[in-house]
Amino acid sequence: MLTVQKYGGTSVADPDRIRAVADHIARTRRGGAEVVVVVSAMGKTTDDLLRLAREVARQPHGRELDMLLTAGERISMSLLCMALIDLGVPAVSFTGSQAGIVTDTTHGKAKILEVRGDRIREALARGAVAVVAGFQGISTDRDITTLGRGGSDTTAVALAAALGAEVCEIYTDVSGVFSADPRVVPEARKLSRVSFDEMLEMAATGGRVLALRSVEFARNHHVPIHVRSSFTWEPGTWVVEEDPTVEQAIISAVTHDTSEAKVTIAQVADRPGVAAALFRALADEAINVDMIVQNVSTAGHTDISFTVPRDDLHRALTVVAKVAADLEATGVSHDAGIARVTLVGAGMKSNPGVAARMFEVLAAEGINIEMISTSSIRISCVVAEAEVERAVRALHRAFELEAAS
Repeated sequence: MLTVQKYGGTSVADPDRIRAVADHIARTRRGGAEVVVVVSAMGKTTDDLLRLAREVARQPHGRELDMLLTAGERISMSLLCMALIDLGVPAVSFTGSQAGIVTDTTHGKAKILEVRGDRIREALARGAVAVVAGFQGISTDRDITTLGRGGSDTTAVALAAALGAEVCEIYTDVSGVFSADPRVVPEARKLSRVSFDEMLEMAATGGRVLALRSVEFARNHHVPIHVRSSFTWEPGTWVVEEDPTVEQAIISAVTHDTSEAKVTIAQVADRPGVAAALFRALADEAINVDMIVQNVSTAGHTDISFTVPRDDLHRALTVVAKVAADLEATGVSHDAGIARVTLVGAGMKSNPGVAARMFEVLAAEGINIEMISTSSIRISCVVAEAEVERAVRALHRAFELEAAS
């Protein structure tokens, strides 16, 4: 049996935590499993390195920034190997490039193209624990790259898929996936099991436990994920294929996201190709667009609103300003003070009235809805950022998630 275990920054934040992690790995190995470990940088190391970079350069160069940031995970992997060897457990560390993680050439948020893993297999065959630096790889141009936010989760799932692991255990500072952010809703309930599709929607709409790309990888390659706490070691939440024989909860969770901004381009010409030109220009700059609303045309013109990550707002406005004249727009505006609140539940597919109930709850709270987006198992509303936590608490209470079985 092969197990991949990933430990986040809080799990390896100091020497005591690293020794505790090493002890847990040793016990897992004594249980008969082969173990591959993926580690993040210790504590706030990545933030500290980012701050250093910005102190020496107004706009740190992408290649050199990636080279700098990958140092954090290298520190963690080597220290963890030392702790394991001190316990009598053979262990060997690998950078992302040594582990055979090949990416595209996009610095800062590279995508994994291939996992070769030959050296990891050799280490396992020798009876050693393989400890891999998360969040990083080597590009097809042979440059060091980083995978972006949550990149260590993605590293772990990709390795689990490539190596044929039975499970990918994600150890973090929370004990699993909850029905809402416990910091906002103290009564939030830990979920014992969620489907890949539900977890994808939760990760995409503000659930911070797992990175979106790691869940996509797990679903595509059928890798079960077990989200657990590295502080209590108790069983957590399983993220697995949906079981068609089990009736799904109508609503599993309420998520929220305050990391987006809204852009509106006013009075663009209502003709074929306008939306294509706008969103192609944004795509060419690698700006991810999420929710899109186009108003009904009046007098041959329409308004288009869309959301982008707040970190990309300045670049998005620059792109929109360049294409506004071609689109015959009368103006461009933006709002960084928005947030998204979302209901997620696989049972929503067969239970009508969820959207109506959500809108009624928000109306009763006096919360205005600015944009709406849906899928078969998700309903998202954009509201004012100042009101989003109140919206989360009201919806969690209205759908009785704290009492759900």
